[in-house]
Amino acid sequence: MNAWFPVSPCTPQACAGHHGAVRPVLPAVARLVAGCLLAMGGAACTPLAAALTQRARDRLVRRWSRGVLTTFGVRARVTGDPDARGGGELVVANHISWLDVPLLAAALPSRMLGKSEIRQWPLLGTLAARGGTLFIDRESLRALPASVGALADALRTGDRVVAFPEGSTRCGGGPSGTFRNAVFQAALDAGATVRPARISYHLAGADGRDRARSPARAVAFVGDDPLHTSLWRVVRAAGMTAEVTLLPPLRADEAGDRRTLARLAQTAVASDTANLPAVSVHH
Repeated sequence: MNAWFPVSPCTPQACAGHHGAVRPVLPAVARLVAGCLLAMGGAACTPLAAALTQRARDRLVRRWSRGVLTTFGVRARVTGDPDARGGGELVVANHISWLDVPLLAAALPSRMLGKSEIRQWPLLGTLAARGGTLFIDRESLRALPASVGALADALRTGDRVVAFPEGSTRCGGGPSGTFRNAVFQAALDAGATVRPARISYHLAGADGRDRARSPARAVAFVGDDPLHTSLWRVVRAAGMTAEVTLLPPLRADEAGDRRTLARLAQTAVASDTANLPAVSVHH
């Protein structure tokens, strides 16, 4: 274990599964093909999007991300206030699935901080690289200062960057993991704002209402779960809603040190946020 690479207790056998309504095979195949094509289209159009204004690019990213979620059969809900940002912002969230990336992008278009292995993934690796992902070598402590420096530089230039400080995915059915300190040092060095965000996935109830709180296990992408297996499990599962709750920002310079800042962010993500207003629902 090191600063980037903690071990998750979750495994595909214990955590990933689906116990609700199931889509027939042919509609599931159609969603899988359409979702992959939409993702590839996003990767192909990234160079063209770079010519747009920031506002237009953010609008395009939001629509594309919502489209990806919808095509894969997942409804998205954003709770809290996505606006009010000045300068660089580090968005930190719990980590459950590869769906976390388009879910957060639908709420807060951002650069991502991701493990170097993602660069080699089919489809998603290309998309991540073209989208400006900052890749880190989690298995090398020697690379840690350079990675923190690169993240701080991005924040200084006014970028919004998403990081998953748990360092590993968890199924979402229990308490979140410990937030590692390294990314928070970058926020302190850059004088950036830290925005906690809480991600959850749940199943619709028998009446179809999307506020049912039964966890959706099909989205869990944990342990050595192959990506193609996870993709198929998602498109086969019906009635899933993804929710991201955007919490009040933290001022890095007011926390004093990275451990305090990490603890404050972790506490915020783990807290009860049910009373925050919902600002948008997408089908």
